[in-house]
Amino acid sequence: QVSLDQFGRKLSIIILVICAVLFGVSVLWRHENVMNAFLFAVALAVAAIPEALSSIVTIVLSFGTRKMAKENAIIRHLQAVEGLGSVSVICSDKTGTLTQNRMTVRKLYTGGEVIDAKDADFRDPLQEPLLRTALLCSDAVISGDTEIGDPTETALVRLGETNGFDEDLVRDRWPRLTEIPFDSDRKMMSTVHKLAGGLMLVTKGATDVLLDRCVVTPEERARIEQVNEQFSNEGLRVLAFACRSVDSTAITLADENGLTFLGLIAMMDPPREESKAAVAECIRAGIRPIMITGDHKITAAAIAREIGILRDGTEAVEGAVIDGMSDEELQDFVPKVSVYARVSPEHKIRIVRAWQQRGNLVAMTGDGVNDAPALKQADIGVAMGITGTEVAKDAAGMVLADDNFATIVKAVKNGRNVYANIKRAIQFLLSGNTAGILTVLYASLMGLPVPFAAVHLLFINLLTDSLPAIALGLEPHTDEVMLEKPRPRNEGILTKPFLFSVGIEGLVIAAATVTAFYLGLNVGGAAAGQTMAFSTLCLSRLFHGFSCKSQHPVLLTRHFWNNRALLGAFAIGALLLGLVLLVPALEPLFAVAPLSIGMVGAIVGLAFGSMVVIQLLKLLRR
Repeated sequence: QVSLDQFGRKLSIIILVICAVLFGVSVLWRHENVMNAFLFAVALAVAAIPEALSSIVTIVLSFGTRKMAKENAIIRHLQAVEGLGSVSVICSDKTGTLTQNRMTVRKLYTGGEVIDAKDADFRDPLQEPLLRTALLCSDAVISGDTEIGDPTETALVRLGETNGFDEDLVRDRWPRLTEIPFDSDRKMMSTVHKLAGGLMLVTKGATDVLLDRCVVTPEERARIEQVNEQFSNEGLRVLAFACRSVDSTAITLADENGLTFLGLIAMMDPPREESKAAVAECIRAGIRPIMITGDHKITAAAIAREIGILRDGTEAVEGAVIDGMSDEELQDFVPKVSVYARVSPEHKIRIVRAWQQRGNLVAMTGDGVNDAPALKQADIGVAMGITGTEVAKDAAGMVLADDNFATIVKAVKNGRNVYANIKRAIQFLLSGNTAGILTVLYASLMGLPVPFAAVHLLFINLLTDSLPAIALGLEPHTDEVMLEKPRPRNEGILTKPFLFSVGIEGLVIAAATVTAFYLGLNVGGAAAGQTMAFSTLCLSRLFHGFSCKSQHPVLLTRHFWNNRALLGAFAIGALLLGLVLLVPALEPLFAVAPLSIGMVGAIVGLAFGSMVVIQLLKLLRR
């Protein structure tokens, strides 16, 4: 939108200046009737300014939205379709996005022993408090194959069920009286239950955080930290559990101290099979994938290394590392880091902003209420459709129906193709309009009659421009766009290579049109000259739609025929032009003169020849 706004302003000013100059030349130099000169200048301005462009862009984006929806990417803001194609950094959560979000408990640590999950036994007096606490300090519910709740908590409930704990019986026997919910700053959750001996507060949370609140000896702490690191190095997600008795249900954060350590439970959430390929495709496309997670640094690094995010030359850090950095220092720091662990919502916002200040366009995933500010800060906020909260979805520009990182990469590919198609449509419109303006300028400077009637310009503008432009916006998507680097954040549409192409192609079509004009003047005078110039320009632009399909030659290739919409647009445009030229009743209405078979053949030959020349120039440039 920003690029199109800038483009529209510049183009309008340029065309209005050209039309004003032509009006002045017609009146002052050629002494034409003021009203006729004014009418022609207005018609030229209307024909030259692609006022249908905004409609074409909306149509192309709408088709892109529909295509993305079929691939599980729900677009909430239309601009996000194209914006995704410009993304150069993707900050992604780990759990459920890069991984399968199917937590299963693999190992336990309690009573000084590491226990395999399949060997867990609730009848063991050392294991029973840990297994019971894991079930009580959870909000998840399981009924048969139906699991409701956070995957981490459903894994804990499933562990209890497979070891003889009936979820309902346990919760009925030790009912929950109150709780302090989990939040990302504390990284803990506590609940209070009524036991036979009184009230018991049970807590689960990150190991490093919970250990600071437990009463343990230095030796015990060292052993727990060693086991925690061992689990993390195996790519397991680790939760610590503790408890203490309390006197009242009116608990505060201060009650989450002086805890008795119960044990660790380590879970595995394996990477999605498609994540590694999606990450590799990102890197090939010049996009930097970043993992931002609340997990332990070692766990996150193990998963990130497995799927290719953490590579040589980059590192994994904890969010606390950036607390003391200024914004300028953080800008220099972020390129070195591929994994951020133990992050808070504030960290996410600062990381996104740092990448943006470096000139990158950033996509950010999130699912929780606390993620909403970061999703707003990002250029493209991506919310999770399955696990995401309504607040996160409202803040996002796109929602992943399958919570899958690979879907983001597909959306980026679609976005790049959509942008490429919009540029094709713009190139088609501008190069054709340039040809018309150059033809009129040439005729004015050479003292020739006006090459077009006003109705000719309006016919081209209304009937033979819009359909090919829309059809080019629907050009079939290709994988080639993912071999290119993301375009710079501040790059406009009118780049030097783009303007060069528009200018050269417009010049070729103008040369064909002027040649036809001369032929008509020599054979049948001004009326025939106008008719041949109009017909050649119109048909040349229809042929030029095929040249705009690619920066490479498409003539004599299958690529020439693969866009049915463009073939249809060409057929409709050629049919309308044929009716105007060959139906006598329409001749006065469209100000055309009768043409001989030879003149019609010359029109077709010049129009087709302009396409051949443009294709040869593309071949030479390649």
